[in-house]
Amino acid sequence: MRNADFRMGDFPALPGSAGGTASTGAVRMASASSAVTGGADTPRFGALYQQLQREVTRYIEQGEGGASLSPEGAWHRQQLQGAFSSGTEASRTSGAAVTASGADAASAASPAQQQAFVEQVLPLAREAAGRLGVSPEVLTAQAALETGWGRAPIRRADGASTHNFFGIKAGGSWTGEVAMAATTEVEDGTAVARQAAFRAYASPAQSFQDLASLISSSQRYQGALGTGADARAYGQALQRGGYATDPDYADKLARVAARIQGGTP
Repeated sequence: MRNADFRMGDFPALPGSAGGTASTGAVRMASASSAVTGGADTPRFGALYQQLQREVTRYIEQGEGGASLSPEGAWHRQQLQGAFSSGTEASRTSGAAVTASGADAASAASPAQQQAFVEQVLPLAREAAGRLGVSPEVLTAQAALETGWGRAPIRRADGASTHNFFGIKAGGSWTGEVAMAATTEVEDGTAVARQAAFRAYASPAQSFQDLASLISSSQRYQGALGTGADARAYGQALQRGGYATDPDYADKLARVAARIQGGTP
């Protein structure tokens, strides 16, 4: 998964959050693909851009030798890489990876912004949390960790939000809309820049429903079920299943959850 990154200890307490839910600070940038479009919104250009986006997605999924790119697709891929390497956008962390820009985004979220995020997301988390046997605050914390308190969501090519609160990628079985984004994975202890395809939803509620379906149906994540209010146990189970590549994911999740619950880790 991709997650907005939090520095440890950088979370101010939420106002009035007692009893009340992205990797080292909050990152999620605007999608790399949206930087390339420049805001163009004509129907013809939009259709062409979506075609190129799908082509690049297939290329990335199949690897360097598994698919060929048209000249236009190669150009689009080059633009995406350039947007990431030039630092024009905050680096999106995938698999709960760590980025400095994410840490800066997280620490910039004020207590009022954090509280507003909790008030928006907590009601959405209740049904999904019930299906998973975890507290709504834990899922709200996960959404905060993955989106930088909603300040850095994954976006579609036109700049609209994908409503992807959990950084879930679009694998081969995904048949819905896809949004491309730059991401950082932690591989063998090293942060590596990648381009990845993420799922896009019609509404925030669909994102929570999809997370619940993913966790509950996968054998890899069965240890996360029934962990209640124990955010660290939930996060550790996700780590073991491969949901996150950041080795500190569970600890960060626990710290965010504790802030939402009005306590301390």
